[in-house]
Amino acid sequence: MYDNRLQDIAPNALPPAITRYLNAHRAHDTASAVTAFTPDAVVIDDGNTYEGIAAIERWLGRAASEFTYTTRLTGAQQADAAHYVATHHLEGNFPGGTVDLRYRFTLRDDLVERLVIEP
Repeated sequence: MYDNRLQDIAPNALPPAITRYLNAHRAHDTASAVTAFTPDAVVIDDGNTYEGIAAIERWLGRAASEFTYTTRLTGAQQADAAHYVATHHLEGNFPGGTVDLRYRFTLRDDLVERLVIEP
């Protein structure tokens, strides 16, 4: 794990693929969000693993319709050119009502190869 190498960065310093994904996800724009991923990307969220664009697209569609919530980017960090963390505060009608989540990104060829979402 790369946690011990993380350096705080300005949120606007996140790479374009991460920014594209985060903005599209916030807008519930699944079609734009999946363009930020490599064809063989993996997403791990809430204990589930989604492999490939089709599975990620289904996950994004379900996430957009299952709950109503707001999200606010509260921090960004970088370990190296391929590893970033974006921390978000979510509030909504999901169990618990509020949560701070860390979106751990791994990039390859300027696209998201892996995304792990966890508290």
